[in-house]
Amino acid sequence: MNDTVKLLVKMEDFGEFTLELYPDFAPQTVENFVDLVEDGFYDGLTFHRVVDGFMAQGGDPKGDGTGGSGQDIPGEFSSNGFSQNTLSHARGVISMARSMDPDSASSQFFICFEDCSFLDGNYAAFGKVIDGMDVVDSFCDVQRSYNSMGECAAPVDPIVIESMEVIG
Repeated sequence: MNDTVKLLVKMEDFGEFTLELYPDFAPQTVENFVDLVEDGFYDGLTFHRVVDGFMAQGGDPKGDGTGGSGQDIPGEFSSNGFSQNTLSHARGVISMARSMDPDSASSQFFICFEDCSFLDGNYAAFGKVIDGMDVVDSFCDVQRSYNSMGECAAPVDPIVIESMEVIG
């Protein structure tokens, strides 16, 4: 699996966007993500955390930042001894969310709104939005309340992923 993988993400009430995933940078991360997509895991889940100028985070079955798929994957980034992932967290890049444990990524992911290169080497970037970034940007237009971390980042009305599918 060294070729790029394209995914179509259809959102309820927001439109759609296309992701391109890069197994050359993070092979296990891409394989895990594609497996979850093919299983329909993300269908109906939400983007539960939207931080202006930073990122939108989704993929949590609990919808609050504490859930996952039940299977953790190794963190494919340099501070975890994985040097081949040199993909920088630029605008539109998708990366795996995790806890303080470097090998705790599961199903949660985030998409960067702006340059977030301060995350490089500590999170597994594995692809980017290649079409429809305006759809992702529009998540910032929703009303939000405060989350458990004290951020005004929890959408009042859910931002729902209708479906994700592999398209190439």
